[in-house]
Amino acid sequence: MFEILLAQIDGNVFFVGGLLFLIFIVLVAFAIFMSYFRWWIQSVLTGANITFFDLLGMTFRKVKASVIVPSKIMAVQAGIDDPELTSKALEAHYLAGGNVPMVIRALIAAKKAKTIKLSFREATAIDLAGRNVLEAVQTSVYPRVIDCPAKGSARHSLDAVAKDGIQLKVKARVTVRSNLQQLIGGATEETIIARVGEGIVSAIGSSVDHKAVLENPDVISKAVLARRLDSQTAFEIVSIDIADIDVGENIGARLKADQAEADTRVARARAEGKRTMAVAKEQENQASIEESRAKLVESEAEVPKAMAESFRTGKLGILDYYKLRNVQADTEMRNSIATAGQDRTPGT
Repeated sequence: MFEILLAQIDGNVFFVGGLLFLIFIVLVAFAIFMSYFRWWIQSVLTGANITFFDLLGMTFRKVKASVIVPSKIMAVQAGIDDPELTSKALEAHYLAGGNVPMVIRALIAAKKAKTIKLSFREATAIDLAGRNVLEAVQTSVYPRVIDCPAKGSARHSLDAVAKDGIQLKVKARVTVRSNLQQLIGGATEETIIARVGEGIVSAIGSSVDHKAVLENPDVISKAVLARRLDSQTAFEIVSIDIADIDVGENIGARLKADQAEADTRVARARAEGKRTMAVAKEQENQASIEESRAKLVESEAEVPKAMAESFRTGKLGILDYYKLRNVQADTEMRNSIATAGQDRTPGT
């Protein structure tokens, strides 16, 4: 009897335990269902084709259903018919670090524009490349204006010199639209600014007269546009407008003045070199004269020795010596008279 009672108690315990476990499972399933019910019912009612199991899988894949479901609903409601735009593709883009809502809004904006062809694959590629795909689409619809030189730069104008030597200061405005096909890998607006600046400087530099540029500034725009400066960039140049053009300095005259000053310095340097060489030559001549005088004095010192030797040997007598002295005295007198005549000034 006691054993039968114990068996009945054990059976009741197992039954109650199983019933409680079943209730727990039902409650958990109900809680999960209710947590995804809002997204699931929205998907069903809008035709987004996202099942309950897809929502459950997003949880395990750490994908926010609050991002994927509204984005897919926006795409469906906007009528975007792209076979690659699936919930799995949206999840993959989310897991890759992309901005799913922005991609969908960009696709919707491109579709509404009717003139822009943008696929889901291109939009996700642009987004993952770090570009703002929605801004790119908006810029393609509504072109933007870029100042050249850019605002806040150190230079306030583009300075160029025409062939007549007159400097012109130019400010330009470049109207561009996004080129979605070259947005990935294409150069940014800094390249556009640099190329346009180079083109303007080149166009002014090739002008014969600065007055012609002042009369028709559009020649600069036409010359720059003809060079296709937007190639390999993320933009397409719509127009280039000259906002302001001023006359600067006369660079040609200043260069000529600098060249003349340089030529003067070179001439002075050459003249100074010649003068220095003449002074050096004069010093050499004076040294040569002094050397000749020294030799003369040395030679004159030998004369008394020769005369003394002549007296000893009897080759020179006293009378001969006096005659020689008279000749020397006569010569010195003549020299003094000639020197006195040269020192007189005319009329004295």
